[in-house]
Amino acid sequence: MPRLLHIALMTGLTLSLAACGSDSGKKARIKQDLAASKVTQIGVNSYLWRAALDTVSFMPLTQTDSNGGVIVTDWYANPATPAERMKLTVTILDQDLRADAVRVAASRQVYQGGQWLDAPVQAATVQKLEEIILSRARDLRRGSIAG
Repeated sequence: MPRLLHIALMTGLTLSLAACGSDSGKKARIKQDLAASKVTQIGVNSYLWRAALDTVSFMPLTQTDSNGGVIVTDWYANPATPAERMKLTVTILDQDLRADAVRVAASRQVYQGGQWLDAPVQAATVQKLEEIILSRARDLRRGSIAG
């Protein structure tokens, strides 16, 4: 009987220590996650990088430089508006997940008279793309912490 009591106590103690360990494990995972957002192998914030790639994935890519944090797309024409096309350059500027750490530059052309002519890009378009990237990056970060 004492042996069973000893086993029961040891099991209870092990389970309670495991519960404590999971809390500290979660804290350690959060610290690792925060550290990973600053120091990545790719040179820029990994959440912003993945979010930017996800956001422009429908466009053909001509250049991706993860160390410099630059993504350049080729011209893309929406099938609904084939006489208009866009080209983007997305730059990740920091290792931190911050609103000012992503910049989007866009070029737009319209097809007139048998040739492509440069046209202005609305500032709201660029701002909306930056917001989409930031929102996606935050979602990716939340998902990695919760997982």
